[in-house]
Amino acid sequence: MDAGVTQSGTGSGRAVPARTTSAHGTGWVLRSAGAADIEVIAELRATVMRADLERLGRYDEHRVRQRLRDTFSPQHTSIIVIDRELAGCVTVRPTEGRQWLEHFYLAPHRQGRGLGSAVLRTVLERTDAQGMTVGLNVLQGSAARRLYERHGFVVEAQDPIDVFMTRPPGAIASTPAKP
Repeated sequence: MDAGVTQSGTGSGRAVPARTTSAHGTGWVLRSAGAADIEVIAELRATVMRADLERLGRYDEHRVRQRLRDTFSPQHTSIIVIDRELAGCVTVRPTEGRQWLEHFYLAPHRQGRGLGSAVLRTVLERTDAQGMTVGLNVLQGSAARRLYERHGFVVEAQDPIDVFMTRPPGAIASTPAKP
C-alpha cells in the first residue's frame, strides 16, 4: 500500500484518502478535492478530452465543461498534485455494487511519463482491498483504453461513442510489450 496516508476516509464510502504520497513513483500526492476545484477540473477536462471528442464529432465548448459540473463529487474526487501544481484528478464513486472510475484526467504535459499508471495502481490497490469491481467508460479510439487494459480492465459493452470496461478485484495487470 502507499506510504504517507494521513486519513483513510474509507468508513465514509470514500475510495481515495485525503492525502496520499505515492509508493509507485516519486513526487506526486493525492489530496481531497473541494468545491473550489470544480472550475479548474472542468477546464482540465475540456483540454484533455478535446481531441477525442472532436474526432468523434462530439466536442461542444460548453457541454464538455458542464458535464463535469453536473457530476462533480468532491467527496469522491482526488486532486493529483506535483510540486504544488494540479497535475490531474480522479474520481472513484461507489455505485450499483461497484466502484465507478471517472474524471481521470492528467494535464497534457504530465501524460506519457507513467503518472497515470502510478495513480491507477494506487486507486486499484484500494478497490482490491475492498473487494470491489471497478467500472469505467472511455471514448472509442482513446489512447486511455490501452492504459486501462494494461491494468486488467476488459470490455463489457460498447457503442459508437463509448467503451464500457470492468475490472474485478485482484485482476492481474499486464506488462506492456517492449518494442
